[in-house]
Amino acid sequence: MTTPPRPDNLPDGPVDQPAAQAQPVTSPAGGPVDPIGVERRGMFGIEGTGDTTGFGGLIREPWRPPEATRPYGGYFDEVVDALLAIVPELNGQLQVVVDRDELTLHIPRELVAKVARACRDNASLRFELLSSLSGVDYIGTEKRLHAVYQLTSMTYRRRIRLEVSVTVEDPHIPSVTPIYPTADWQERETYDMFGIVFDGHPALTRILMPDDWDGFPQRKDYPLGGIPVQYKGATIPPPDERRVYR
Repeated sequence: MTTPPRPDNLPDGPVDQPAAQAQPVTSPAGGPVDPIGVERRGMFGIEGTGDTTGFGGLIREPWRPPEATRPYGGYFDEVVDALLAIVPELNGQLQVVVDRDELTLHIPRELVAKVARACRDNASLRFELLSSLSGVDYIGTEKRLHAVYQLTSMTYRRRIRLEVSVTVEDPHIPSVTPIYPTADWQERETYDMFGIVFDGHPALTRILMPDDWDGFPQRKDYPLGGIPVQYKGATIPPPDERRVYR
């Protein structure tokens, strides 16, 4: 059996070297642009000789969300203007991203409760429903843990996204449960999976994992397999040690 020729479009040398970290980018508003992408090679995180997928030479370029410029389009300008008028502290600290016809507002964590209340109560906004609250881990960046809030206005049939980023060393964000009761279990899930601590939550305990579980399973540096199951003494082997069924 002969080895197929190396495609011309692949870089010279090994393709499984550690990813190179992108440099931070500063937004026109003066704050950091988050998330900052990191160049990654391959598709499934395989290093060494274990990649049989054919994607070992794939290089995923860093993605940097561009700061949007006015006019944002549609109702986006109206929403941003209303928030800046109600929460003047956002001036100079708000990053507006418009991508795939969706509006994302990156805000400081200390303003998340005030912004959420303005989104809910202001007559020109009326985002009555927090339809989703989840986490994302952009490993390789300084503020790698992101809390993402999906807000829905049933009055105006609009949707926006709020995003707050924190570090692993200081993963605290004020809870919005007093404003949006639907955040109760969603903040618990985000805490359970990512370790983001929502200060002021009425009962911030694990909701999916056992109370004494060590670690946060959806962080990107969490081990894949090989975690001892806490019942009946069984273990989950790493992927390269699992049985192959043919």
